[in-house]
Amino acid sequence: MQTAAAAAVVAESRTAVAALLGGALIWGLIWYPYRILRDGGVDGVVASTASYALAFALGWFCWRPRWRRSAPSWTLLWLALAAGTCNLGYVLATLNGEVMRVLLLFYLAPLWTVLLSRLLLDERLDAGGALVIGLSLAGAAIMLWQPRLGLPAPQDAADWLGLLAGLAFALFNVLSRRARQLSSESKVLAAFAGVVAMGLLLLLAGAGSWRLPTDPALWLLLALLGGVLLLANVIVQFGLARVAANRAIVIMLSELAVAALAAWLLADEALAPREWFGGAIIIAASLFTARRAAAPPA
Repeated sequence: MQTAAAAAVVAESRTAVAALLGGALIWGLIWYPYRILRDGGVDGVVASTASYALAFALGWFCWRPRWRRSAPSWTLLWLALAAGTCNLGYVLATLNGEVMRVLLLFYLAPLWTVLLSRLLLDERLDAGGALVIGLSLAGAAIMLWQPRLGLPAPQDAADWLGLLAGLAFALFNVLSRRARQLSSESKVLAAFAGVVAMGLLLLLAGAGSWRLPTDPALWLLLALLGGVLLLANVIVQFGLARVAANRAIVIMLSELAVAALAAWLLADEALAPREWFGGAIIIAASLFTARRAAAPPA
C-alpha cells in the first residue's frame, strides 16, 4: 500500500514538473502568434484584448461556481491592474523589440520582488536580498549600456515596456502572496479581466487600432490563443501548487531557452555578446532567488 502511495506521489510530482515545463514552453512562444496577427493587420492591443477576453469567457464558464463563492476584494482590482500592465506590456514589447532582450529585462522581476516585498509585506531586506538587487542592477546596467551616452538607459519603447512588464509581474506575485484567502481561479480571472479592461481603455484613448481580423484563419488563431492562455494558467497553477517554489523558478527559467531558440529560428534575432553577459547575470539573480527560497528560515 505504501509503495503504491509513494508511486502516486512520484507520478504527481513528475506531472507537476511537466506542467511547469509546458507552461514555460507556452510563454516562451506566445509572442509569435501575436506577431502573425500583427503581420495580418491586427494591432497588438486589439489582439491582446480579444484573446484575453476569450480566455476570460472560457475561465468564467469553467470556474463560475468557485468565482461566485469568492468574496469581493479590492485586492482583485489591484491584481487586475498589475496583470493588465504585465501582459499588455509584454505583448507590445515583444511585438516592437527583440524577444530575448525584452524577456531578459522582464526577468528583472526578482529585483522588483525584493523591493515590493519590503514595501508591501514588510519583509526584512537581508544580505541575500541585497545581493539579488546588486546582481539584477549589474546585469541590467550591462544590457542597457549606451556607449554614446556613457550610461545605462533603455534604448527604445520595447525596453521600457519590458521593464514595466517585469515590475508589474513582480507586483502581481507579491499581491498574490498577500491575498492568500483568494482562490487561484479568482486571481486568474481577475488577471484576464485586467488585460481586457486596460486594453479597452488604451483603445478608447487612441493607443491602438480597432481593426479586427477579416481573415477567418486569424479569428481561429485568436480563439486558439484564448484557449492556450487559459491552459497555460491552469497547468502552471497546478505545477506551482505541487512543486517547491525554488524548484519551480528554475524550471520556469527554461522559458528563456525556448524563447532564444524560437527568436533565432522564427524571427532571425540574436543578442550581442554584451547583452548575453548582462542577461546571464540577471538569470543568476533569479537562480540565487530560488536558492534563497530553498534555504530554511533563520
